[in-house]
Amino acid sequence: MAAGNRSSWSKPCKTHSGVQQGDGSVSENVETAKSRENVETAKSRFDWVARRSACSLPKIFKTLRADVEEDVKERNALRPENSPYEFSFVEKGNSFSVVLVTKDFHRSVTFALEDHAILVLDPSGNQMFEVSVIFNEEGKCRLKAKEQNRELWQVRRMALEDLLFRIL
Repeated sequence: MAAGNRSSWSKPCKTHSGVQQGDGSVSENVETAKSRENVETAKSRFDWVARRSACSLPKIFKTLRADVEEDVKERNALRPENSPYEFSFVEKGNSFSVVLVTKDFHRSVTFALEDHAILVLDPSGNQMFEVSVIFNEEGKCRLKAKEQNRELWQVRRMALEDLLFRIL
């Protein structure tokens, strides 16, 4: 290396704004390397077992159940006074349903926990769609419904929008 190049290693680094950023010393480079190593160590300490456990069908079903129950409460609160309809939440074993009750008819959507997926069923018990859980390579829990990755609220909307908002 030429002497002119060596002197550039010891000069402080400057950003585009001209603000000095470090002294370019060996100790600074060691600290930067240690910092990167700490980040790598933190990444390698990712608790995939706990994350994968939280990404199980029963745990997602429990969260879905609580969220749907809140959706029903909120939708009932939005009904006009003296409404001729009401929504109810009914739980039975490994399933729960949202039921629209009017003077003339009842309609429902049921969520059933199965070994392989959460099934969403119409009032006749026919499958509307199923929801599977995927733990991806980035360590994130994702839901898959109708061949697309979905957020939990999107699954709830897909299942309940017609029942909750297209009443008659």
